[in-house]
Amino acid sequence: MECQECQKRPATLHFTQVVNGNKIEVHVCEVCAKEKGYMTYPEEGYSFHNLLTGLFNFEPSPMSSHSNSAFTQPKELQCPQCGMTFAEFKRVGKFGCASCYHTFSERLDPILRRVHSGNTKHFGKIPKRQGGDLHAKKQLEDYKVQLKALIDKEEFEEAAEVRDKIKDLEKEMRGDQS
Repeated sequence: MECQECQKRPATLHFTQVVNGNKIEVHVCEVCAKEKGYMTYPEEGYSFHNLLTGLFNFEPSPMSSHSNSAFTQPKELQCPQCGMTFAEFKRVGKFGCASCYHTFSERLDPILRRVHSGNTKHFGKIPKRQGGDLHAKKQLEDYKVQLKALIDKEEFEEAAEVRDKIKDLEKEMRGDQS
């Protein structure tokens, strides 16, 4: 389909407009859409750094602070190891040292929850090719947690099945180590 405005370029943008119950469809190329005002482009692109900076500008509400006066400005939090402030971190987008994570943890948790769908802890993944015995150890740990939960719920038949899986896996692991 070609552009309805210039009839030269292919239409890449398709707009549907409903006015007083009448449906109007417009098919235009990107150049004509910009010229006719269907869409505008910001002069500067929006970078990944801008996205992260926007997330880091999240501040707890003033109502949640424990200060008595709303007019007192809290002292800027600073890392004791490298001296970086939270304002510097927001500007740069990187921490100065490992101690910064602990120093700014209260301010990071809300950000991480927003970015990671409520999760604030990373448990990691193990590559299949290089995991080797680690996969079996992880599976064994998962089985033990599952066994404890089943015993707590008094589901002893299922617990016995999981116990057998644990024994089989431990036997496999001892066989691999021999």
